[in-house]
Parts: sequence; C-alpha cells; structure tokens
Amino acid sequence: MAEPGRVDDDQAVVDRARAGDDQAFGLLVRKYQHRALTIARALGADPAEAEDVAQDAFLRAYRGLARFRGASTFRTWLVQVVTNTARTHRRQRTARRETSADEGEMPIAERLPDPANLEHATIARDRVARALAALPVDLREAVVLRDVEGLDYREIAEVLGVPIGTVESRIFRGRARLRAALTDGAQIP
Repeated sequence: MAEPGRVDDDQAVVDRARAGDDQAFGLLVRKYQHRALTIARALGADPAEAEDVAQDAFLRAYRGLARFRGASTFRTWLVQVVTNTARTHRRQRTARRETSADEGEMPIAERLPDPANLEHATIARDRVARALAALPVDLREAVVLRDVEGLDYREIAEVLGVPIGTVESRIFRGRARLRAALTDGAQIP
C-alpha cells in the first residue's frame, strides 16, 4: 500500500498491530525507538525531553494506527508523528520559558549541565549539535530528516507538508549554513 514502487517492510507487523496485537506494536517500537530519539535530539530536545518526545510519539502512533492507511511507509509516517510531537514539545517548552521569565525564574534543569552529555559527547558532535540547534527550525527539520534520517525528498515533503522544491531549498540553505559554521567556526546567521 506504500508509495508506488516502494515496499513497506513493516506492513505485516503493522497489520498485526492494527488488528490489536500489542506485541506486534512492541516490535515496531523496538525497531524505531533509537530513530525516534535521534530525531527528537536532532530537532533540539535535551536527552530527557527526547525520551518524552519519543514516548509521546509512540503513544500517538499507537492511538492513530487505525488511521494509518499505508499511503506512505510506516517509517515515513512514524517520522512525521515524531516530528510533529517534537514541534509540540518545543512550543510547550517555549511557553514554559516565557512563563518562567515572566515569573523571574529559570527552571533548574536548564541551569545545570547534563552529566550524560558531559560523559558521552565529543567535541565534534557537540559542534554539530550546536550548529544544528542554531539553524532556523524549518532548515533544521529538513536537514535532519535528510542527512540524519536518510529520508528522500518526497518523504520529507510529506512529513513537513511542503512542496519538494521547498524541501530542496531548505536542505541547500541549511547545509550551507552548517558548512560555514563548522568550517569557519563562525556563528550561524
């Protein structure tokens, strides 16, 4: 049922999950859990929030599985769910910060360094993450979906709900800004 010419390797498991087989959905979660976390982190979530985003995305996917018609692969559909969930979390985080700023206090979690990041991050990974985070959201989403997740342009257009030409432009501009930031060490405009 996926796009013409594309075979959805997950279709049999999705069909079982749609029929109420929770173990089948568990297989899908295990298969895509790391990918969901990677997308959430790449779109700006800290490690704890990335886990929340992934968990919420899988919950949304589980609840929405009956509406998944197979017009795209399950993977593409799930990436769209994770991306939308990350956007929702980002909006909520921004609203919380604005409320905290109005109240004159910053959440303690934002003031303390995350020990997991200190142990596991390399200098290069940190530079790339900072450069990605500095990109405007629309460019960052397109670059992450292409260069981190490996989606093709058509899939990205579907996930983001924009024309393919817009995807191409965003990826081109996003990569150019990343390249400049990473080679010159300059700030991203």
